[in-house]
Amino acid sequence: MPPSNKSATPAKAAKPAAASAATPAPAKQSKPAQQASRKSAPPVQQQPQKQQPQSAKGKGKAPPQPAEDEEEEDEEDAADESDDEDGAELNDTADVDDEEEDDEDMAEQEEDEEEEEEEEKPAPAPAKKQSPALAAQPAPAATASKKRKGDAAAEEEPSAKKPHSATAAASASAAAAAAPAPAAASSSLTLANSPTFEFGEDAAAFSSLPLSEPTLKAIAAMGFARMTPVQQRCIPVALKGEDILGAAKTGSGKTLAFLIPSVELLVRSGFKARNGTGALIISPTRELALQIYQVMTELCKFHSFTFGLVMGGTDMRRESTKLMTGVNLLVGTPGRIVDHLEHCEGWNYANLVSLIIDEADRILEMGFEDQLRAIIKRLPNTPRQTLLFSATQTKNVKDIAVLSMKGRPVYIGVDDGQETSTAEGVEQGYVVCPSEQRFLLLFTFLKRNLNKKVIVFFSTCAATQFYTELLNYIDIPCVELHGKQKQAKRTSTFFEFRNADKGILLATDVAARGLDIPQVDWIIQFDPPEEPKEYIHRVGRTARGAGRKGRALLFLLPQELGFLRFLKQARIPLNEYEFPSNKISKVQAQLEHLVSENYYLHKSAREAYRSYMQGYAQHTLKSCFNVQALDVKAVARSFGFDAPPKVHLKISLKSLKSTDARAGKQQEAAAAGGKHGFSEDNPYGRPAHKQQSKQSTEEDDANDARARQAQQAVTKKQQSRQWSR
Repeated sequence: MPPSNKSATPAKAAKPAAASAATPAPAKQSKPAQQASRKSAPPVQQQPQKQQPQSAKGKGKAPPQPAEDEEEEDEEDAADESDDEDGAELNDTADVDDEEEDDEDMAEQEEDEEEEEEEEKPAPAPAKKQSPALAAQPAPAATASKKRKGDAAAEEEPSAKKPHSATAAASASAAAAAAPAPAAASSSLTLANSPTFEFGEDAAAFSSLPLSEPTLKAIAAMGFARMTPVQQRCIPVALKGEDILGAAKTGSGKTLAFLIPSVELLVRSGFKARNGTGALIISPTRELALQIYQVMTELCKFHSFTFGLVMGGTDMRRESTKLMTGVNLLVGTPGRIVDHLEHCEGWNYANLVSLIIDEADRILEMGFEDQLRAIIKRLPNTPRQTLLFSATQTKNVKDIAVLSMKGRPVYIGVDDGQETSTAEGVEQGYVVCPSEQRFLLLFTFLKRNLNKKVIVFFSTCAATQFYTELLNYIDIPCVELHGKQKQAKRTSTFFEFRNADKGILLATDVAARGLDIPQVDWIIQFDPPEEPKEYIHRVGRTARGAGRKGRALLFLLPQELGFLRFLKQARIPLNEYEFPSNKISKVQAQLEHLVSENYYLHKSAREAYRSYMQGYAQHTLKSCFNVQALDVKAVARSFGFDAPPKVHLKISLKSLKSTDARAGKQQEAAAAGGKHGFSEDNPYGRPAHKQQSKQSTEEDDANDARARQAQQAVTKKQQSRQWSR
């Protein structure tokens, strides 16, 4: 106890005695009445100790009394009760004597308590787990009675200093074991307008969800026992019937997050094949639609639902026949779904209860916004649940959400508060390499990683096709995946690479969205992406799943380093890698000889060079990817040419003038003779003054032609008059 309380105790105790002396002498008060009068004074603030329990009699006093003092008090109480006729002065004297004895006992008790506190170690914090010895200590009866009477001092004492019974310890350990469950449930409570959901004992287990027995059996057969964060937050909300606008990283398990609620909705509705289509899933690419269909097949293994897949490149008549027989769950691409909505009259979709749009931003970027709006417009105006998922959210995605959703959707952003936009297990880096060494570096890298699983991304289909043919010709086996392939070839290539333990896949951004290819070791971006979010989707092909690792490497030209600023703004961490020039294979001469001698490779290289230059000129980030800054001869060497080939390039220089300042700089460059264009006859570009002279010559020729036509018309009129005469 602090010294201030010790010195203040006698003064406070003497006040009631003086007050009783000044009062008219009443009948003698009993000992409890005297104690009640002393309670009116400010009590002494003393923390109760677990070692010395108080008696019920001394509850108004802070410290307990020894056994000898208790016997003396009992004798004094008996004497006081027998002498009821004594005066008030005797009562006051007895009170003062009792208080002096109490003060002496208090001082002795405080000294004993201070010695015990010095010997004991500091008690742990209340939030920490209690020691077994402390939990097994029996609770004194006096302390329990004090708690029942509501002693405020005892309630404010830290829990580590209070005695605990074995029952209390068991309840505390049970509460500690159940502590993670409320945290998992609170994540769904933080969402706007999201309903509450009661989890079971294990919040992350699929068994804690109110799913049907066939669904739980199928999930177990797929090898899944616990939910990912996006599944743990989306599935309970979707099971309540809410519309969801979800955003999560690639490889986080979004497919099951929207398939499980859709299947359960059909189970509760009692859907049969004769009821038609109840759930419609829209996917941006054929490969992703094929992958969703495969997962759906496994999830509905123990259900009696019918399911189907419609996409471009397949037999539309066969798909229409299956739709007319009844398909409960349908996966498809936007264009083919619109075709069936317009031409398949026997397709019953009047009972649609669930609409799912996966990778909505990619659907809009690929030019399917009109088709998507047409699909939503043709769907029946009945109550349905809409789930819209994407790894990145844009303004157009929100517009589609407003159009497709009846009520206010629940936004679930699983990774909004994280520091990075990519998966944690991805080690990312970039390398600065000039144009003429890009292929040499790629060749060296692939030759040293033939036992790994690698995906290389290109910007155009022609470049993907050329480098695939070239690498296979020089004994580096690889496969290709791009939009110009037949659908059967694309499907076989996808499953071949997906099931392989090692291999090299050269692909465009067709393979950048949603494809679940396991155990990919490296992601190589030979051509930079259009924008940072495409980078995120490309890198998402590796390190898919909890605890997985992967690596990503980005090739950049020296003038493209400004792209790193945009990646940093998108929360993408990158490290710079360096490759010693003496370790890069010197095969440029052999490459040029091979391209010049082989007709098919030469033709493919010309088309790849043309498409690369054409795509580079159409890049959205003109400040980083400026076609005017390219060294055309160095670019041609990366395709196996010793000089730029004569190809037709449809590049408009007017489209590059995005701002007035840039237009002024280009005019200054034109005055200095540095502004160039591209043509089939002049791959290095033509100076601006020559272009202007050529334009003036063409105008003169046009004027001459018009004059000749006018002269010919006059001559014909004169001749006709002569014949008429």
